[in-house]
Amino acid sequence: MAKRRRVTSIDVAKEAGVSQTTVSYVLNNVPYQTIPAETRQRIYAAVEKLGYTPSAAARTLRLGRSDIVLLLIANMPLGATAIELIEHLTADLEQHGLSVITRIDSGRAVAALGKSLAPAAVISFAPVSEEHRADLRSAGVYVVDVWGDNDDGPNVMARGQFRIGRMQADHLVSQGHTRLGYAAPADHRLGPFLDPRLEGVRRGCAEHGFASPSVRQVALETAAAADAAHAWRAEGVTAVCAFNDEVAIALLAGIRATGLSAPGDLAVIGVDDIPLGQFAEPPLTTINQHMDAIAAELTDAVLDGLRSPSSRRAVPSESATLVIRRSA
Repeated sequence: MAKRRRVTSIDVAKEAGVSQTTVSYVLNNVPYQTIPAETRQRIYAAVEKLGYTPSAAARTLRLGRSDIVLLLIANMPLGATAIELIEHLTADLEQHGLSVITRIDSGRAVAALGKSLAPAAVISFAPVSEEHRADLRSAGVYVVDVWGDNDDGPNVMARGQFRIGRMQADHLVSQGHTRLGYAAPADHRLGPFLDPRLEGVRRGCAEHGFASPSVRQVALETAAAADAAHAWRAEGVTAVCAFNDEVAIALLAGIRATGLSAPGDLAVIGVDDIPLGQFAEPPLTTINQHMDAIAAELTDAVLDGLRSPSSRRAVPSESATLVIRRSA
């Protein structure tokens, strides 16, 4: 059986009775081209009838880059919120004709990945050296460094994580607590998120005139959490900001194991608003980071960097909200 020939844009143009250039303008949504709606409909009908799919390889050759956005994730545990962010970001960028490829940073130079994939942009949650960033720029790749305080991106993560810590501290202080603890994760790879969150809590305590929080590492084990709860109570701590909901739920189990109660003996507030938090005992007070808002801001940064300001959408003004339940 003869192999079926691939349908091309030339075939679409013939079927629709227009030029190949017009087909390209319509299918690539090229701005500033006044093409009648009736012509557009004929082209879309021809695409549907012929089963035409654009050649990614041809587009890459024409533009000097692909429609790929490389999402580089640091080598750290991926919780429910990280997965949610990836899902929102993938869906948002797909609406603008961009495909997301997610890679866990394995130590391979991001510049090498950039050369092999020829992405339109890189969104990096992993460290990118200035040298590698310059290499990517020279190859026409736009870089959004979510941690960097530079022109490449909105610095959305560092700013947001600091605010989360501050929100935790402010809520506990509003409930009458004057001596706070901080439950840090046992996994050192979470440091990029831990540092700004903890700094937010510290700044909140300082501005309220209270001592810096007592920081203790809490592994996801009942015995370890119980030891931390007992130590905090001995220090006079009455409320604890947990790094995330998983650490907070472990701490609640540790509190129960010591015969103490929450929030009576130790109030606890987490971060992430994971589904299981509402089923904790007591139900967990937490911070919802709104991954859809963060994904929107990152999408906005990519579109702006790719010179598509007309495609930008408004970013929700509130990127995190307090969810009050019984634990604090």
